[in-house]
Amino acid sequence: MSPVEVGGFGILILFALLALGMPIGFAMGLVGVVGFGTLISFHAAVIKVGVITFDLATNYAIGTVPLFLFMAHILFATGIGRDLYELAARLLGHRRGGLAMATIGASAGFASVNASSLATTATMGLVALPEMRKHGYSDSLASGSVAAGGTIGSLIPPSGMFIIYGILTETSIGDMFAAGIIPGILLAMFYMVTIAIQCRLNPDAGPAGPRFSWRERLAGFRQTGDVIVLFFFVMGGIIWGLFTPTEAGAMGAFGALVIAAVRGRLNLETVRLAVYETLKSTGMIFGILFGALVFNAFLTVTTIPLGIVGWVTDANLPPQMILLLVLCVYLFLGMILDASAMMTLTVPLFFPLVTGLGYDAILFGVLVVRMTEIALITPPVGMNVFVLSGVAPDIPLSKMFRGTAPFVVADILHVALLLTFPALVLWLPGL
Repeated sequence: MSPVEVGGFGILILFALLALGMPIGFAMGLVGVVGFGTLISFHAAVIKVGVITFDLATNYAIGTVPLFLFMAHILFATGIGRDLYELAARLLGHRRGGLAMATIGASAGFASVNASSLATTATMGLVALPEMRKHGYSDSLASGSVAAGGTIGSLIPPSGMFIIYGILTETSIGDMFAAGIIPGILLAMFYMVTIAIQCRLNPDAGPAGPRFSWRERLAGFRQTGDVIVLFFFVMGGIIWGLFTPTEAGAMGAFGALVIAAVRGRLNLETVRLAVYETLKSTGMIFGILFGALVFNAFLTVTTIPLGIVGWVTDANLPPQMILLLVLCVYLFLGMILDASAMMTLTVPLFFPLVTGLGYDAILFGVLVVRMTEIALITPPVGMNVFVLSGVAPDIPLSKMFRGTAPFVVADILHVALLLTFPALVLWLPGL
């Protein structure tokens, strides 16, 4: 068999293993080692695994992952999710669909101290979903806004998906963090407009709530002011080059400990639980990265990435058309793969192609993360929807997916805006 045939067979085996339920990191690592050994030698495969393991373990940038995760888990203990939602509800709850808009705003705020879309969805599901249902919101709008709001967690830094992309492509994680801020804010605005349109068409879906006084609203700002200051300190330092993302993660983790202590929520059990959850999440991410890097080494020796680049180049398609086709592939894969699997499988194939066409690596990274976000709320593998189903098992999955459909339309319009105006992505990193 030729290297390309071995590579194609390996990809088919990988999809079969994923369909059987094997963890993505283990499946990619297994196929990568066997494929690399088949094409080169198994002695070389063992050496390659050792090199990848050492490089991954000593990668300075990967220290960002546990630090930001620890910061997030410590802030969980301070009740920041509920505080952010209460602040947003006091500002927007008196409007039609205001509590749903508050959910989007709180999700954006929560994403700024949390690297996980799934954690954002679970937290907002516990905090916001009962409130919206109590005030007469339709289950579709309530669940759709929570699931869609959770996707902002992949875009607003610190983003776990940006970290994975940066390591896979050797792109600056700090630049990726900076690039996600403006698109993340715009995405929250797109979602709020989507909610406003739905409530205009069907006022009963999101009835207006009580109006809060400015004194009560200012009290909400006081409850969340310390975390807002921490976010601007950490992200501002990265953007203006005062410290690296890893150093920012350390400062963020220390700041979270201080906030928890000041709020009287810091104790031995809180720290123990935060360390445990951080180690568990970090281990999962490291496993995925290790498998992805081994599989990438296998793909490289099959020459499949170079073959794809050559085939596309010979087709003489306009670069814009090629990029749109790549994004359509992500939209399709999102219906059958989860976000992390989709990124680790496709980025090694598409990154050399897209950057070879002259597109900026940072822009492509943001677009990839955007497409993986859409995958989180589309059937049949909409992980945010399944997480929310665990929080509210009485709402049928079909109703939840109907609720996310308008937000998927907003996602597509948002991606179109970023493609039309790349400066929305590249301006902050350019500073």
